[in-house]
Amino acid sequence: MSSRGRFITLEGGEGTGKSTQTKILGEWLRERGVDVLLTREPGGTPRAEALRELLLLGRIAPFGAEAEALVFAVARAEHLAESIRPALKAGTWVISDRFLDSTRAYQGTSGVAPDVLDRLERISVGEDRPDLTLVLDLPAELGIQRIRARAILPDRFEGDGLGVHEARSRAFLDIAAQEPRRCVVIDATPDQATVAKAVRAIVSERLNLQARSVA
Repeated sequence: MSSRGRFITLEGGEGTGKSTQTKILGEWLRERGVDVLLTREPGGTPRAEALRELLLLGRIAPFGAEAEALVFAVARAEHLAESIRPALKAGTWVISDRFLDSTRAYQGTSGVAPDVLDRLERISVGEDRPDLTLVLDLPAELGIQRIRARAILPDRFEGDGLGVHEARSRAFLDIAAQEPRRCVVIDATPDQATVAKAVRAIVSERLNLQARSVA
């Protein structure tokens, strides 16, 4: 029987490069013979992707932040049950672009009480917490500039004001400070290659990959 896979999540505000670094990390691990599943939140399964569309288009927003937190939790429970848990059980490493910390940072700074988030987390996640969370940190103003440079319209969350983005960035740093055994903050202001090298170093150190794999 295969040993359990490792579960890595990438978190951070908008424009920090999470999606890009998720792909780069996955390719690097595959080159080293690791079986990898790349996924994202909200999403990761057909039904969770349908909920993602509703959330990012702002269809749930009129019902309030608690409703958004609930829909995120439903999508997360589906994601875990149908994708993440089976992969980990089979020995596959799972790398997710966002997970539970995004709900803490986004809905938590939108007025959802911590005890409500705790209950939703217990129901949707249970004991399946990441082995390692990489928090990509970037000044919110720079993140907004990167978003605006894209050729697509901002989604429900990307379009919020600077103060909202700054509050989310602080929330991610607070989460990392509270859980240093799981979370590592990485400076996302340098170029893509420099950030990727920092990611590889942390993954190698924290998850016991051979040091020669870092270069």
